Parts: sequence; structure tokens; C-alpha cells
Amino acid sequence: MTVPEQQQTGGTGRLYGVGLGPGDPALMTVRAVQIIGEADVVAYHSARHGRSIARSIAQQYIRADHIEEPLVYPVTTETTDHPGGYRGALDEFYAEAAARLAVHLDAGRTVAVLAEGDPLFYGSYQHMHKRLADRYDTEVIPGVTSVSAAAARLGTPLVEAEEVLTILPGTLPEEELTARLAATDSAVVMKLGRTFPAVRRAFEASGRLPEARYVERATMAGERTSELADTDPDSVPYFAVAVLPSRIDAPRPSPDAGPGTGEVVVVGTGPAGPLWLTPETRGALAAADDLVGYTTYLDRVPVRPGQQRHGSDNKVESERAEFALDLARRGRRVAVVSGGDPGVFAMATAVLEVASQDAYTDIAVRVLPGVTAANAAAARAGAPLGHDYATLSLSDRLKPWEVIAGRLRAAATADLVLALYNPGSRSRTWQVGKARDLLLEHRSPDTPVVLGRDVGGPAESVRTVRLADLDPDEVDMRTILIVGSSQTRWERRGDGQQIVWTPRRYPEE
Repeated sequence: MTVPEQQQTGGTGRLYGVGLGPGDPALMTVRAVQIIGEADVVAYHSARHGRSIARSIAQQYIRADHIEEPLVYPVTTETTDHPGGYRGALDEFYAEAAARLAVHLDAGRTVAVLAEGDPLFYGSYQHMHKRLADRYDTEVIPGVTSVSAAAARLGTPLVEAEEVLTILPGTLPEEELTARLAATDSAVVMKLGRTFPAVRRAFEASGRLPEARYVERATMAGERTSELADTDPDSVPYFAVAVLPSRIDAPRPSPDAGPGTGEVVVVGTGPAGPLWLTPETRGALAAADDLVGYTTYLDRVPVRPGQQRHGSDNKVESERAEFALDLARRGRRVAVVSGGDPGVFAMATAVLEVASQDAYTDIAVRVLPGVTAANAAAARAGAPLGHDYATLSLSDRLKPWEVIAGRLRAAATADLVLALYNPGSRSRTWQVGKARDLLLEHRSPDTPVVLGRDVGGPAESVRTVRLADLDPDEVDMRTILIVGSSQTRWERRGDGQQIVWTPRRYPEE
């Protein structure tokens, strides 16, 4: 045996966190084998039954003269009467285990703590590392994780190109699992066993169950792989993972997959880029075979291999809706991409109007919400929509100005905050001035007006002016106006921040 340098010099020993890989001893690294061979002390975690998977992996490298330190958990999944509860019992155990290892280190012995997979990847070793690494010379030996092992045993790419891999513990709340599975490209869910029923429901609720695979004890004796949907929940051990492989080159419907297999999902991308997408919308965009939309909005969506993109002008909503429904009738999964929220002056109405025709009533249509421009601009300004408000479009392309003016008067008379969409364009410049003059008949000239332009985008501008000072030349189609009520406050805080907010309580007469 090679005596560690620290022991030769009489100093403290060295701590090693040794990754053993997923289970097959042949997948241990050369460095892991070397460190175990040189160590004075070999430590490993186990449940109260005393059997240690980590020790069984490294068994052929453990010598008779090794000092062995089994670190036996006081609890695993069962309840405990510890005054600090389950977490308190584990914290006390980790502190005691670290103290036991510290005795060896202080005596100049080299300590190798064995860890399945990688020591710092959901590994028990990390609890020793956090308690000892600041006091002793430490090295972590990385190992092949169960994630890599599972992908290898499935024989399918896990992530490719610009895809994102999400690794999740099955112990997360079911709704959180659902949201994260819906939003990601590829995923691995670990720590199954008793969590499996909830994990399976999360896959189903996120629409990802048909893609999901199951891997049990990858590279170990008793290895099993199957479709996740076909797995018996009562047969699932802790050492199993659920896998969503790469979507690239995954089977997709043929261009004419047949009636009853396609659908149209109308999605809102929010006012700008990816930060404004909901997890559900991310999932729908990733799962679609075809993306249909105004080219400016399509450009916000990452390009994915295998998807077809169908861009068009902003003034052909009905034609775009009909095109999307025709694709779905051929069995395609179609995402109609809309800015903001698709139900607020956007594509949801156009799609549903066409979908109500007899030719399309058998096509499944869903609408997924998005952050609308009024909410985005209001959040940047403070909370101007904190009380009752009305949302109006100033565009007279689809309704006459007389209707718009009547609704403005009614809302102003009711003392509602106003969110004004589509206030102006290059060919339509007079409506803002008309609306300002009409509102001044009912509102104070000092009423705050928030001008939010390109909120969330690179040219974002959010500022507040008096209603009397609202200049139509400073407003275009990328701007939304929020006009305060008689109760809306406009203040500058001590840090210089200007905020606009509307109290939730309306004064009694």
C-alpha cells in the first residue's frame, strides 16, 4: 500500500469523495480505483439494513486491512420521533458522521467516501463535503451519473443541438413537475419509488407521457427498461429514472396522418422574448409539428429541427386560422403563434371563429394564455391596474370610431382606469388626439398616462406623462397607453423611482 503523503508528514489526512458510477464496477474510473486503493479508511452510506450499494460496487477494491466506516442512516422514508422531525434527524446524523470521519482525518488517515454515480449529483457524500471540505484537503472524483447511464441503456440521444435538459427530483410537488416537464425539451426525473404515481400523472398532465421511457437499475443486475406508460407503479424501486429523450428525429406524424389526430393550439408569447413565455406555452411550441403566425411573432420562437414554420402578414388573420385548421385536419399538431395574450385583440378569436364553421367543428382547438401588453406595461410602471379597469382598442379597422368614442365616454364616466391598445400607426395618427380630448372632458389634466413601448424588448421605454401633455406623435402601434382614474396616484419615491398605482379601496361617497 502506498502511504498517503499527509500521513508520512504527520499532518492531517485527505478527504476524497469517490464517484463509483451507476452500478457496474467496470464503469468506475481509473482514478476512483486508484484512490480507493490508496485510502486508509473507506466510508459508505447505507440504510439500517446495513447493505450498501456503494460498497457492493467497489467491493473488489476493498482490502482486508481497510478501516471501514459504515454511515447508517437513522431513517430513510419512515417517520421519526426526533424533536426536529425528519430533517432534524438527518442533520444530526450528518453532523455525527462528519465528526467520525474527522477523527480519522485528524489522525492523518486518508478517507475515501464512496458515492454511487457522481458525489456531488444528488449524492450523500455532499453532506460530508459541506461539513469537512473547509477544514481538510479535499478532492472529488467525478463519476458516471445514472442520467448518462440511463440514456446509454435506452440507446437514444438525450439532448441534441440547442435542446435543454432538465433534471428533476420526483419528490417535487406534482404541479411543479408538470410545469417543468411541459416547458423543457428533454428531462430525467430521479428518485422514483413511492413518488412514481405522482410523477406519471405529471407526465400525463404535461402531455409528455407518450414520449417518456423508464429505466430501472441502469447497468446493474436486474436492469429493466420500458415505456413509462406501461410500467407497473408497484414494481418501481428508488433506483429508477423516467426519461424524456431528445425530440430531434423523434417520430412525428406524417404530413397526412389522418383525421382525429391533429389539433390547433393558439399560444401567447407575451409582449417580447422568451422570458415572458409560460411553461405551458413553451411545451406547446416545442411539441408542434407546424408553427403558424405573423412573421414578427414567429421570429421569437427558437428554430427546431423537424418543425415547419408558416409566416404571413399581420392582416390575414382569417386566412391564417383556416390554414392552421387545414393542417390539423391532416393530422398535424399546429401552434398558432400570437403576441401578448391570444385572447386579447389577437389570434384566438380569429381561430375560433373559423373553427366554428361546419368544416372544422371536429378539429381540437386549445387556447393558452400569455402575458398581455397591459399587464406588462403596468408592472413596469407600478400598479396602475390595481382597481377596476377597462381595455379598449383604438383601432377603427374592425369597428367604427363612433363605437370607440362611445365606449371611451362610458368608461371615463364610470371612472375606470383605461388600457388602450392599438393607439396609432403610420396610417392612423388622429385617434390618440381624439381620445385625449374626449377623456379630458371627464378627467383632470394631471391624470397620469403610462406610455409603454416595446415592453420586454430591446427598445423598451416606459414613462408617465400628464393627460394634458399626451403627444400623439410619440405614440405608435408598439405602444400601449394606460390612463389613470381619479384615484390613480403618481409619485416619485425616495430612491428616485417613479411609480404609478391605483388604490384597491375606492372612497365612499
